[in-house]
Amino acid sequence: MNWIDWLVLLGTMIGIAGYGTWRTRHTNRLKTYLKGSESAKWGTIGLSVMATQASAITFLSIPGQGFESGVGFVQNYFGLPIALIVVSAVFLPIYRKLGVYTAYEYLGRRFDAKTRLLGAALFLLQRGLAAGVTIYAPAIIISSVLGWPLNLTILCTGLLVIVYTVTGGSEAVSFTQKWQMAVIFGGMITAFVVLVLKLPPELGFGGAAHVAGALGKLQAVDFSLNPDHRYTLWSGVFGGVFLSLSYFGTDQSQVQRYIGGAALREGRLGLMFNAVVKIPMQFFILLLGALVFVFYQFHPAPVFFNQAEWRQHTTGAGSDKFREIEARHAEAQKVRVERVREWNERRLAGDAAAEAEARKSMVQAQAKVDAARADAKKALLQEDPGAKTKDSDYVFISFILDYLPHGAVGLLIAVMFAAALSSKAGELTALASTTTIDLWRQFRPLAAADEARNVRVAKWFTAFWGLFAIGFALFARFAENLIEAINILGSIFYGVVLGIFLVAFFFRRVGGTAVFWAAVIAQALVIVFYATLAISYLWYNPIGCAACVGLSLLLQGILSAHAAVKRL
Repeated sequence: MNWIDWLVLLGTMIGIAGYGTWRTRHTNRLKTYLKGSESAKWGTIGLSVMATQASAITFLSIPGQGFESGVGFVQNYFGLPIALIVVSAVFLPIYRKLGVYTAYEYLGRRFDAKTRLLGAALFLLQRGLAAGVTIYAPAIIISSVLGWPLNLTILCTGLLVIVYTVTGGSEAVSFTQKWQMAVIFGGMITAFVVLVLKLPPELGFGGAAHVAGALGKLQAVDFSLNPDHRYTLWSGVFGGVFLSLSYFGTDQSQVQRYIGGAALREGRLGLMFNAVVKIPMQFFILLLGALVFVFYQFHPAPVFFNQAEWRQHTTGAGSDKFREIEARHAEAQKVRVERVREWNERRLAGDAAAEAEARKSMVQAQAKVDAARADAKKALLQEDPGAKTKDSDYVFISFILDYLPHGAVGLLIAVMFAAALSSKAGELTALASTTTIDLWRQFRPLAAADEARNVRVAKWFTAFWGLFAIGFALFARFAENLIEAINILGSIFYGVVLGIFLVAFFFRRVGGTAVFWAAVIAQALVIVFYATLAISYLWYNPIGCAACVGLSLLLQGILSAHAAVKRL
């Protein structure tokens, strides 16, 4: 990075944060602080919903997913449009009719205080930990690649978002997220254009798509019924519906983004905007990763993309085996370039038999490159059992730093930080709202009438959760691909919470005691299954939801029968 990159990065981040702080500096009403502006239109709501979900993890990990595994991860979102239609038709009208601040406030009105507290507690536990992952994700990768101190990167990112979020609350989040999304869209389109321009002239975008498809990177849909496959059409549609219903319908970080606004219509249009745009956006980001894979067919790539981790082992006494792997990988890459060019020539010539033979040679050449990368990871583990061998999160940012022009590098790094700030801000206001409304005012009912005091308390809780997330990020370590870590964490808790809400909406005869204990048992069951089974994590959403609903009906039947016996 040079001075141009720094100017773009710092100007973008500080400018957006300063703008949000200045515009909302006089926010002194609890409703505005927690729900945002009452005049917000569907565009603001739609972008705010999207920005809260699209964290830095999206723009760091998903291109790596496309590079490593192809575009099949997009199946994870196949259930999202269906879920958003249900949320618009069922959840949103109820929340707006009751005028609730949080989704869990509704549970208190429908059931009782203990069920409300259980729903709020599950949210605070899951989202509080996820907020730590949200801030850790860009920090660990950016600090490693750029050589910045990890803890300093975490602190700077976390404190910046705390400043404007504490000042203006949900309204500040909505103001800043519009500009942050503009930076994100501009940066990703810039990366795509530069990437396509840097492909070999004889290849172009169409040829690159053929190469990616021939090497298995463009299989978007897997029809397999094998539950061990992490991403399939069926897990994406069925598991994805439950995951998205839970997230958009019951997670306060999303509910808070659309329960305000000018009218019910604006909230619905904002959600429908995401239903239409989300899958194409995720596919575009995955395709970007697949094109980076094609790009590295013609340009040298490191044998292991987390170069900071790799360099720790290539300078010591046992460095010979690592250098041998590097040399073998470099030689395999040279052969691969020749085989890819040969295949492309045969394809353009229209000779089907020659093309099939050349494709077979190309696939074999790619297999040797993959074998060298696998050996590199094995060598790292042999040298250090605690080494992090998942390097897909480092693919896209390595491409940015090595091949993008100055200015564009600063813009793309700004994309990572803008996404981190927008998602983190949405999470902090949601955590503060739930703590203020479902805990503070629940246990301090006399404080409800003191508007100024409630705003001060909400600001203190916003700051508390921001510092909690920073602390968690400073001491936590994550081994999974980061986008998967977030989804796994959500899948463990979301299904049960969704089950509570479905019982509340559709099973009026079920009371608070039955659904409370059903949720506790169902949550314990999901945790046991996660620890003992090897199925795709997406299936834990319908499992948790079904267990909660089924046990609620069973327990209510038992309680009703017991009450009937006592009356006799």
